[in-house]
Amino acid sequence: MAECKHPPLVVIAGPTASGKTALSIELASRHNGEIISADSMQIYKGMDIGTAKPTVEEMRGVPHHLISVLDNSESFSVAQYQGCATASIQDVLRRGKLPFLVGGTGLYISSVVDNTDFGEIVNNPELRAELEERARQEGGEVLLKELQQCDPVLAKALHPNNLGRIIRALEVYRLTGKPLSEFQAASRLKPAPYNLCMIGLTFRSRELLYQRIDSRVDAMLQGGLLQEVEALMGKGLSATAVQAIGYKELYGYFKGEQTLSQAADNLKRQTRRYAKRQLTWFRRDERVQWLYNEDNDLVGRSEEILRQHGIL
Repeated sequence: MAECKHPPLVVIAGPTASGKTALSIELASRHNGEIISADSMQIYKGMDIGTAKPTVEEMRGVPHHLISVLDNSESFSVAQYQGCATASIQDVLRRGKLPFLVGGTGLYISSVVDNTDFGEIVNNPELRAELEERARQEGGEVLLKELQQCDPVLAKALHPNNLGRIIRALEVYRLTGKPLSEFQAASRLKPAPYNLCMIGLTFRSRELLYQRIDSRVDAMLQGGLLQEVEALMGKGLSATAVQAIGYKELYGYFKGEQTLSQAADNLKRQTRRYAKRQLTWFRRDERVQWLYNEDNDLVGRSEEILRQHGIL
């Protein structure tokens, strides 16, 4: 294999509860690595249990970037994430370490590895405010159905709770007459300057993945998720933070609209649906090499993939 002149970047992606955190920490600890989070909710302070942030003990001394750096009242766009993540990757590389981009937020990962250019897409504060008011009055389902008519490619990847991204996509279409997905595709003509290795982690059995999700939700509830949500309810959450699965589903319980059992079942159901959307997103990317939790020696298999890419 010819030596690649680009610096290495390892991506570990996949659905929630697939084991990305444990695998990435093990690999980073073995190979002088540092981890850059690609999770749109772990970036917020105080949203720890519901986002399954790794604890200090779980991190095992491996440096982590873009975790717990924002107040949950602050909005955060994909473009902002791209800038922060790229700066973190460059910092890790400058210090002679191996960067691992790890998470399940497909738009965040894509913005980095596809080198998306957000600079020339138009903005209109008045239109944005109008769409935000419609979202408050009509809800995300209505706006997402509208987006499906003008940008079905992007709409397919979004949940009705993703109001910030739905509103942005509608804003772009109303201003330009072109889907945001077309702008994003055109902006990727210049590849990102990395020797890229993308590993996807999941289960062969969808049922096993769903069982793991249900068990994780039970563990979160036992570990203090209710108290965490109650503490956040009194704060002004940003449009980004309020989208977090694990928080929105429990608001109904605190408002007396659902029993705790009903709220927990809803949380499990929404998390399973989110995992399905994540798999759909990452399965479209032919660069991803998949590993399965049912198989033996995930670390060894991952290291073999890294060697094939000339990274180890």
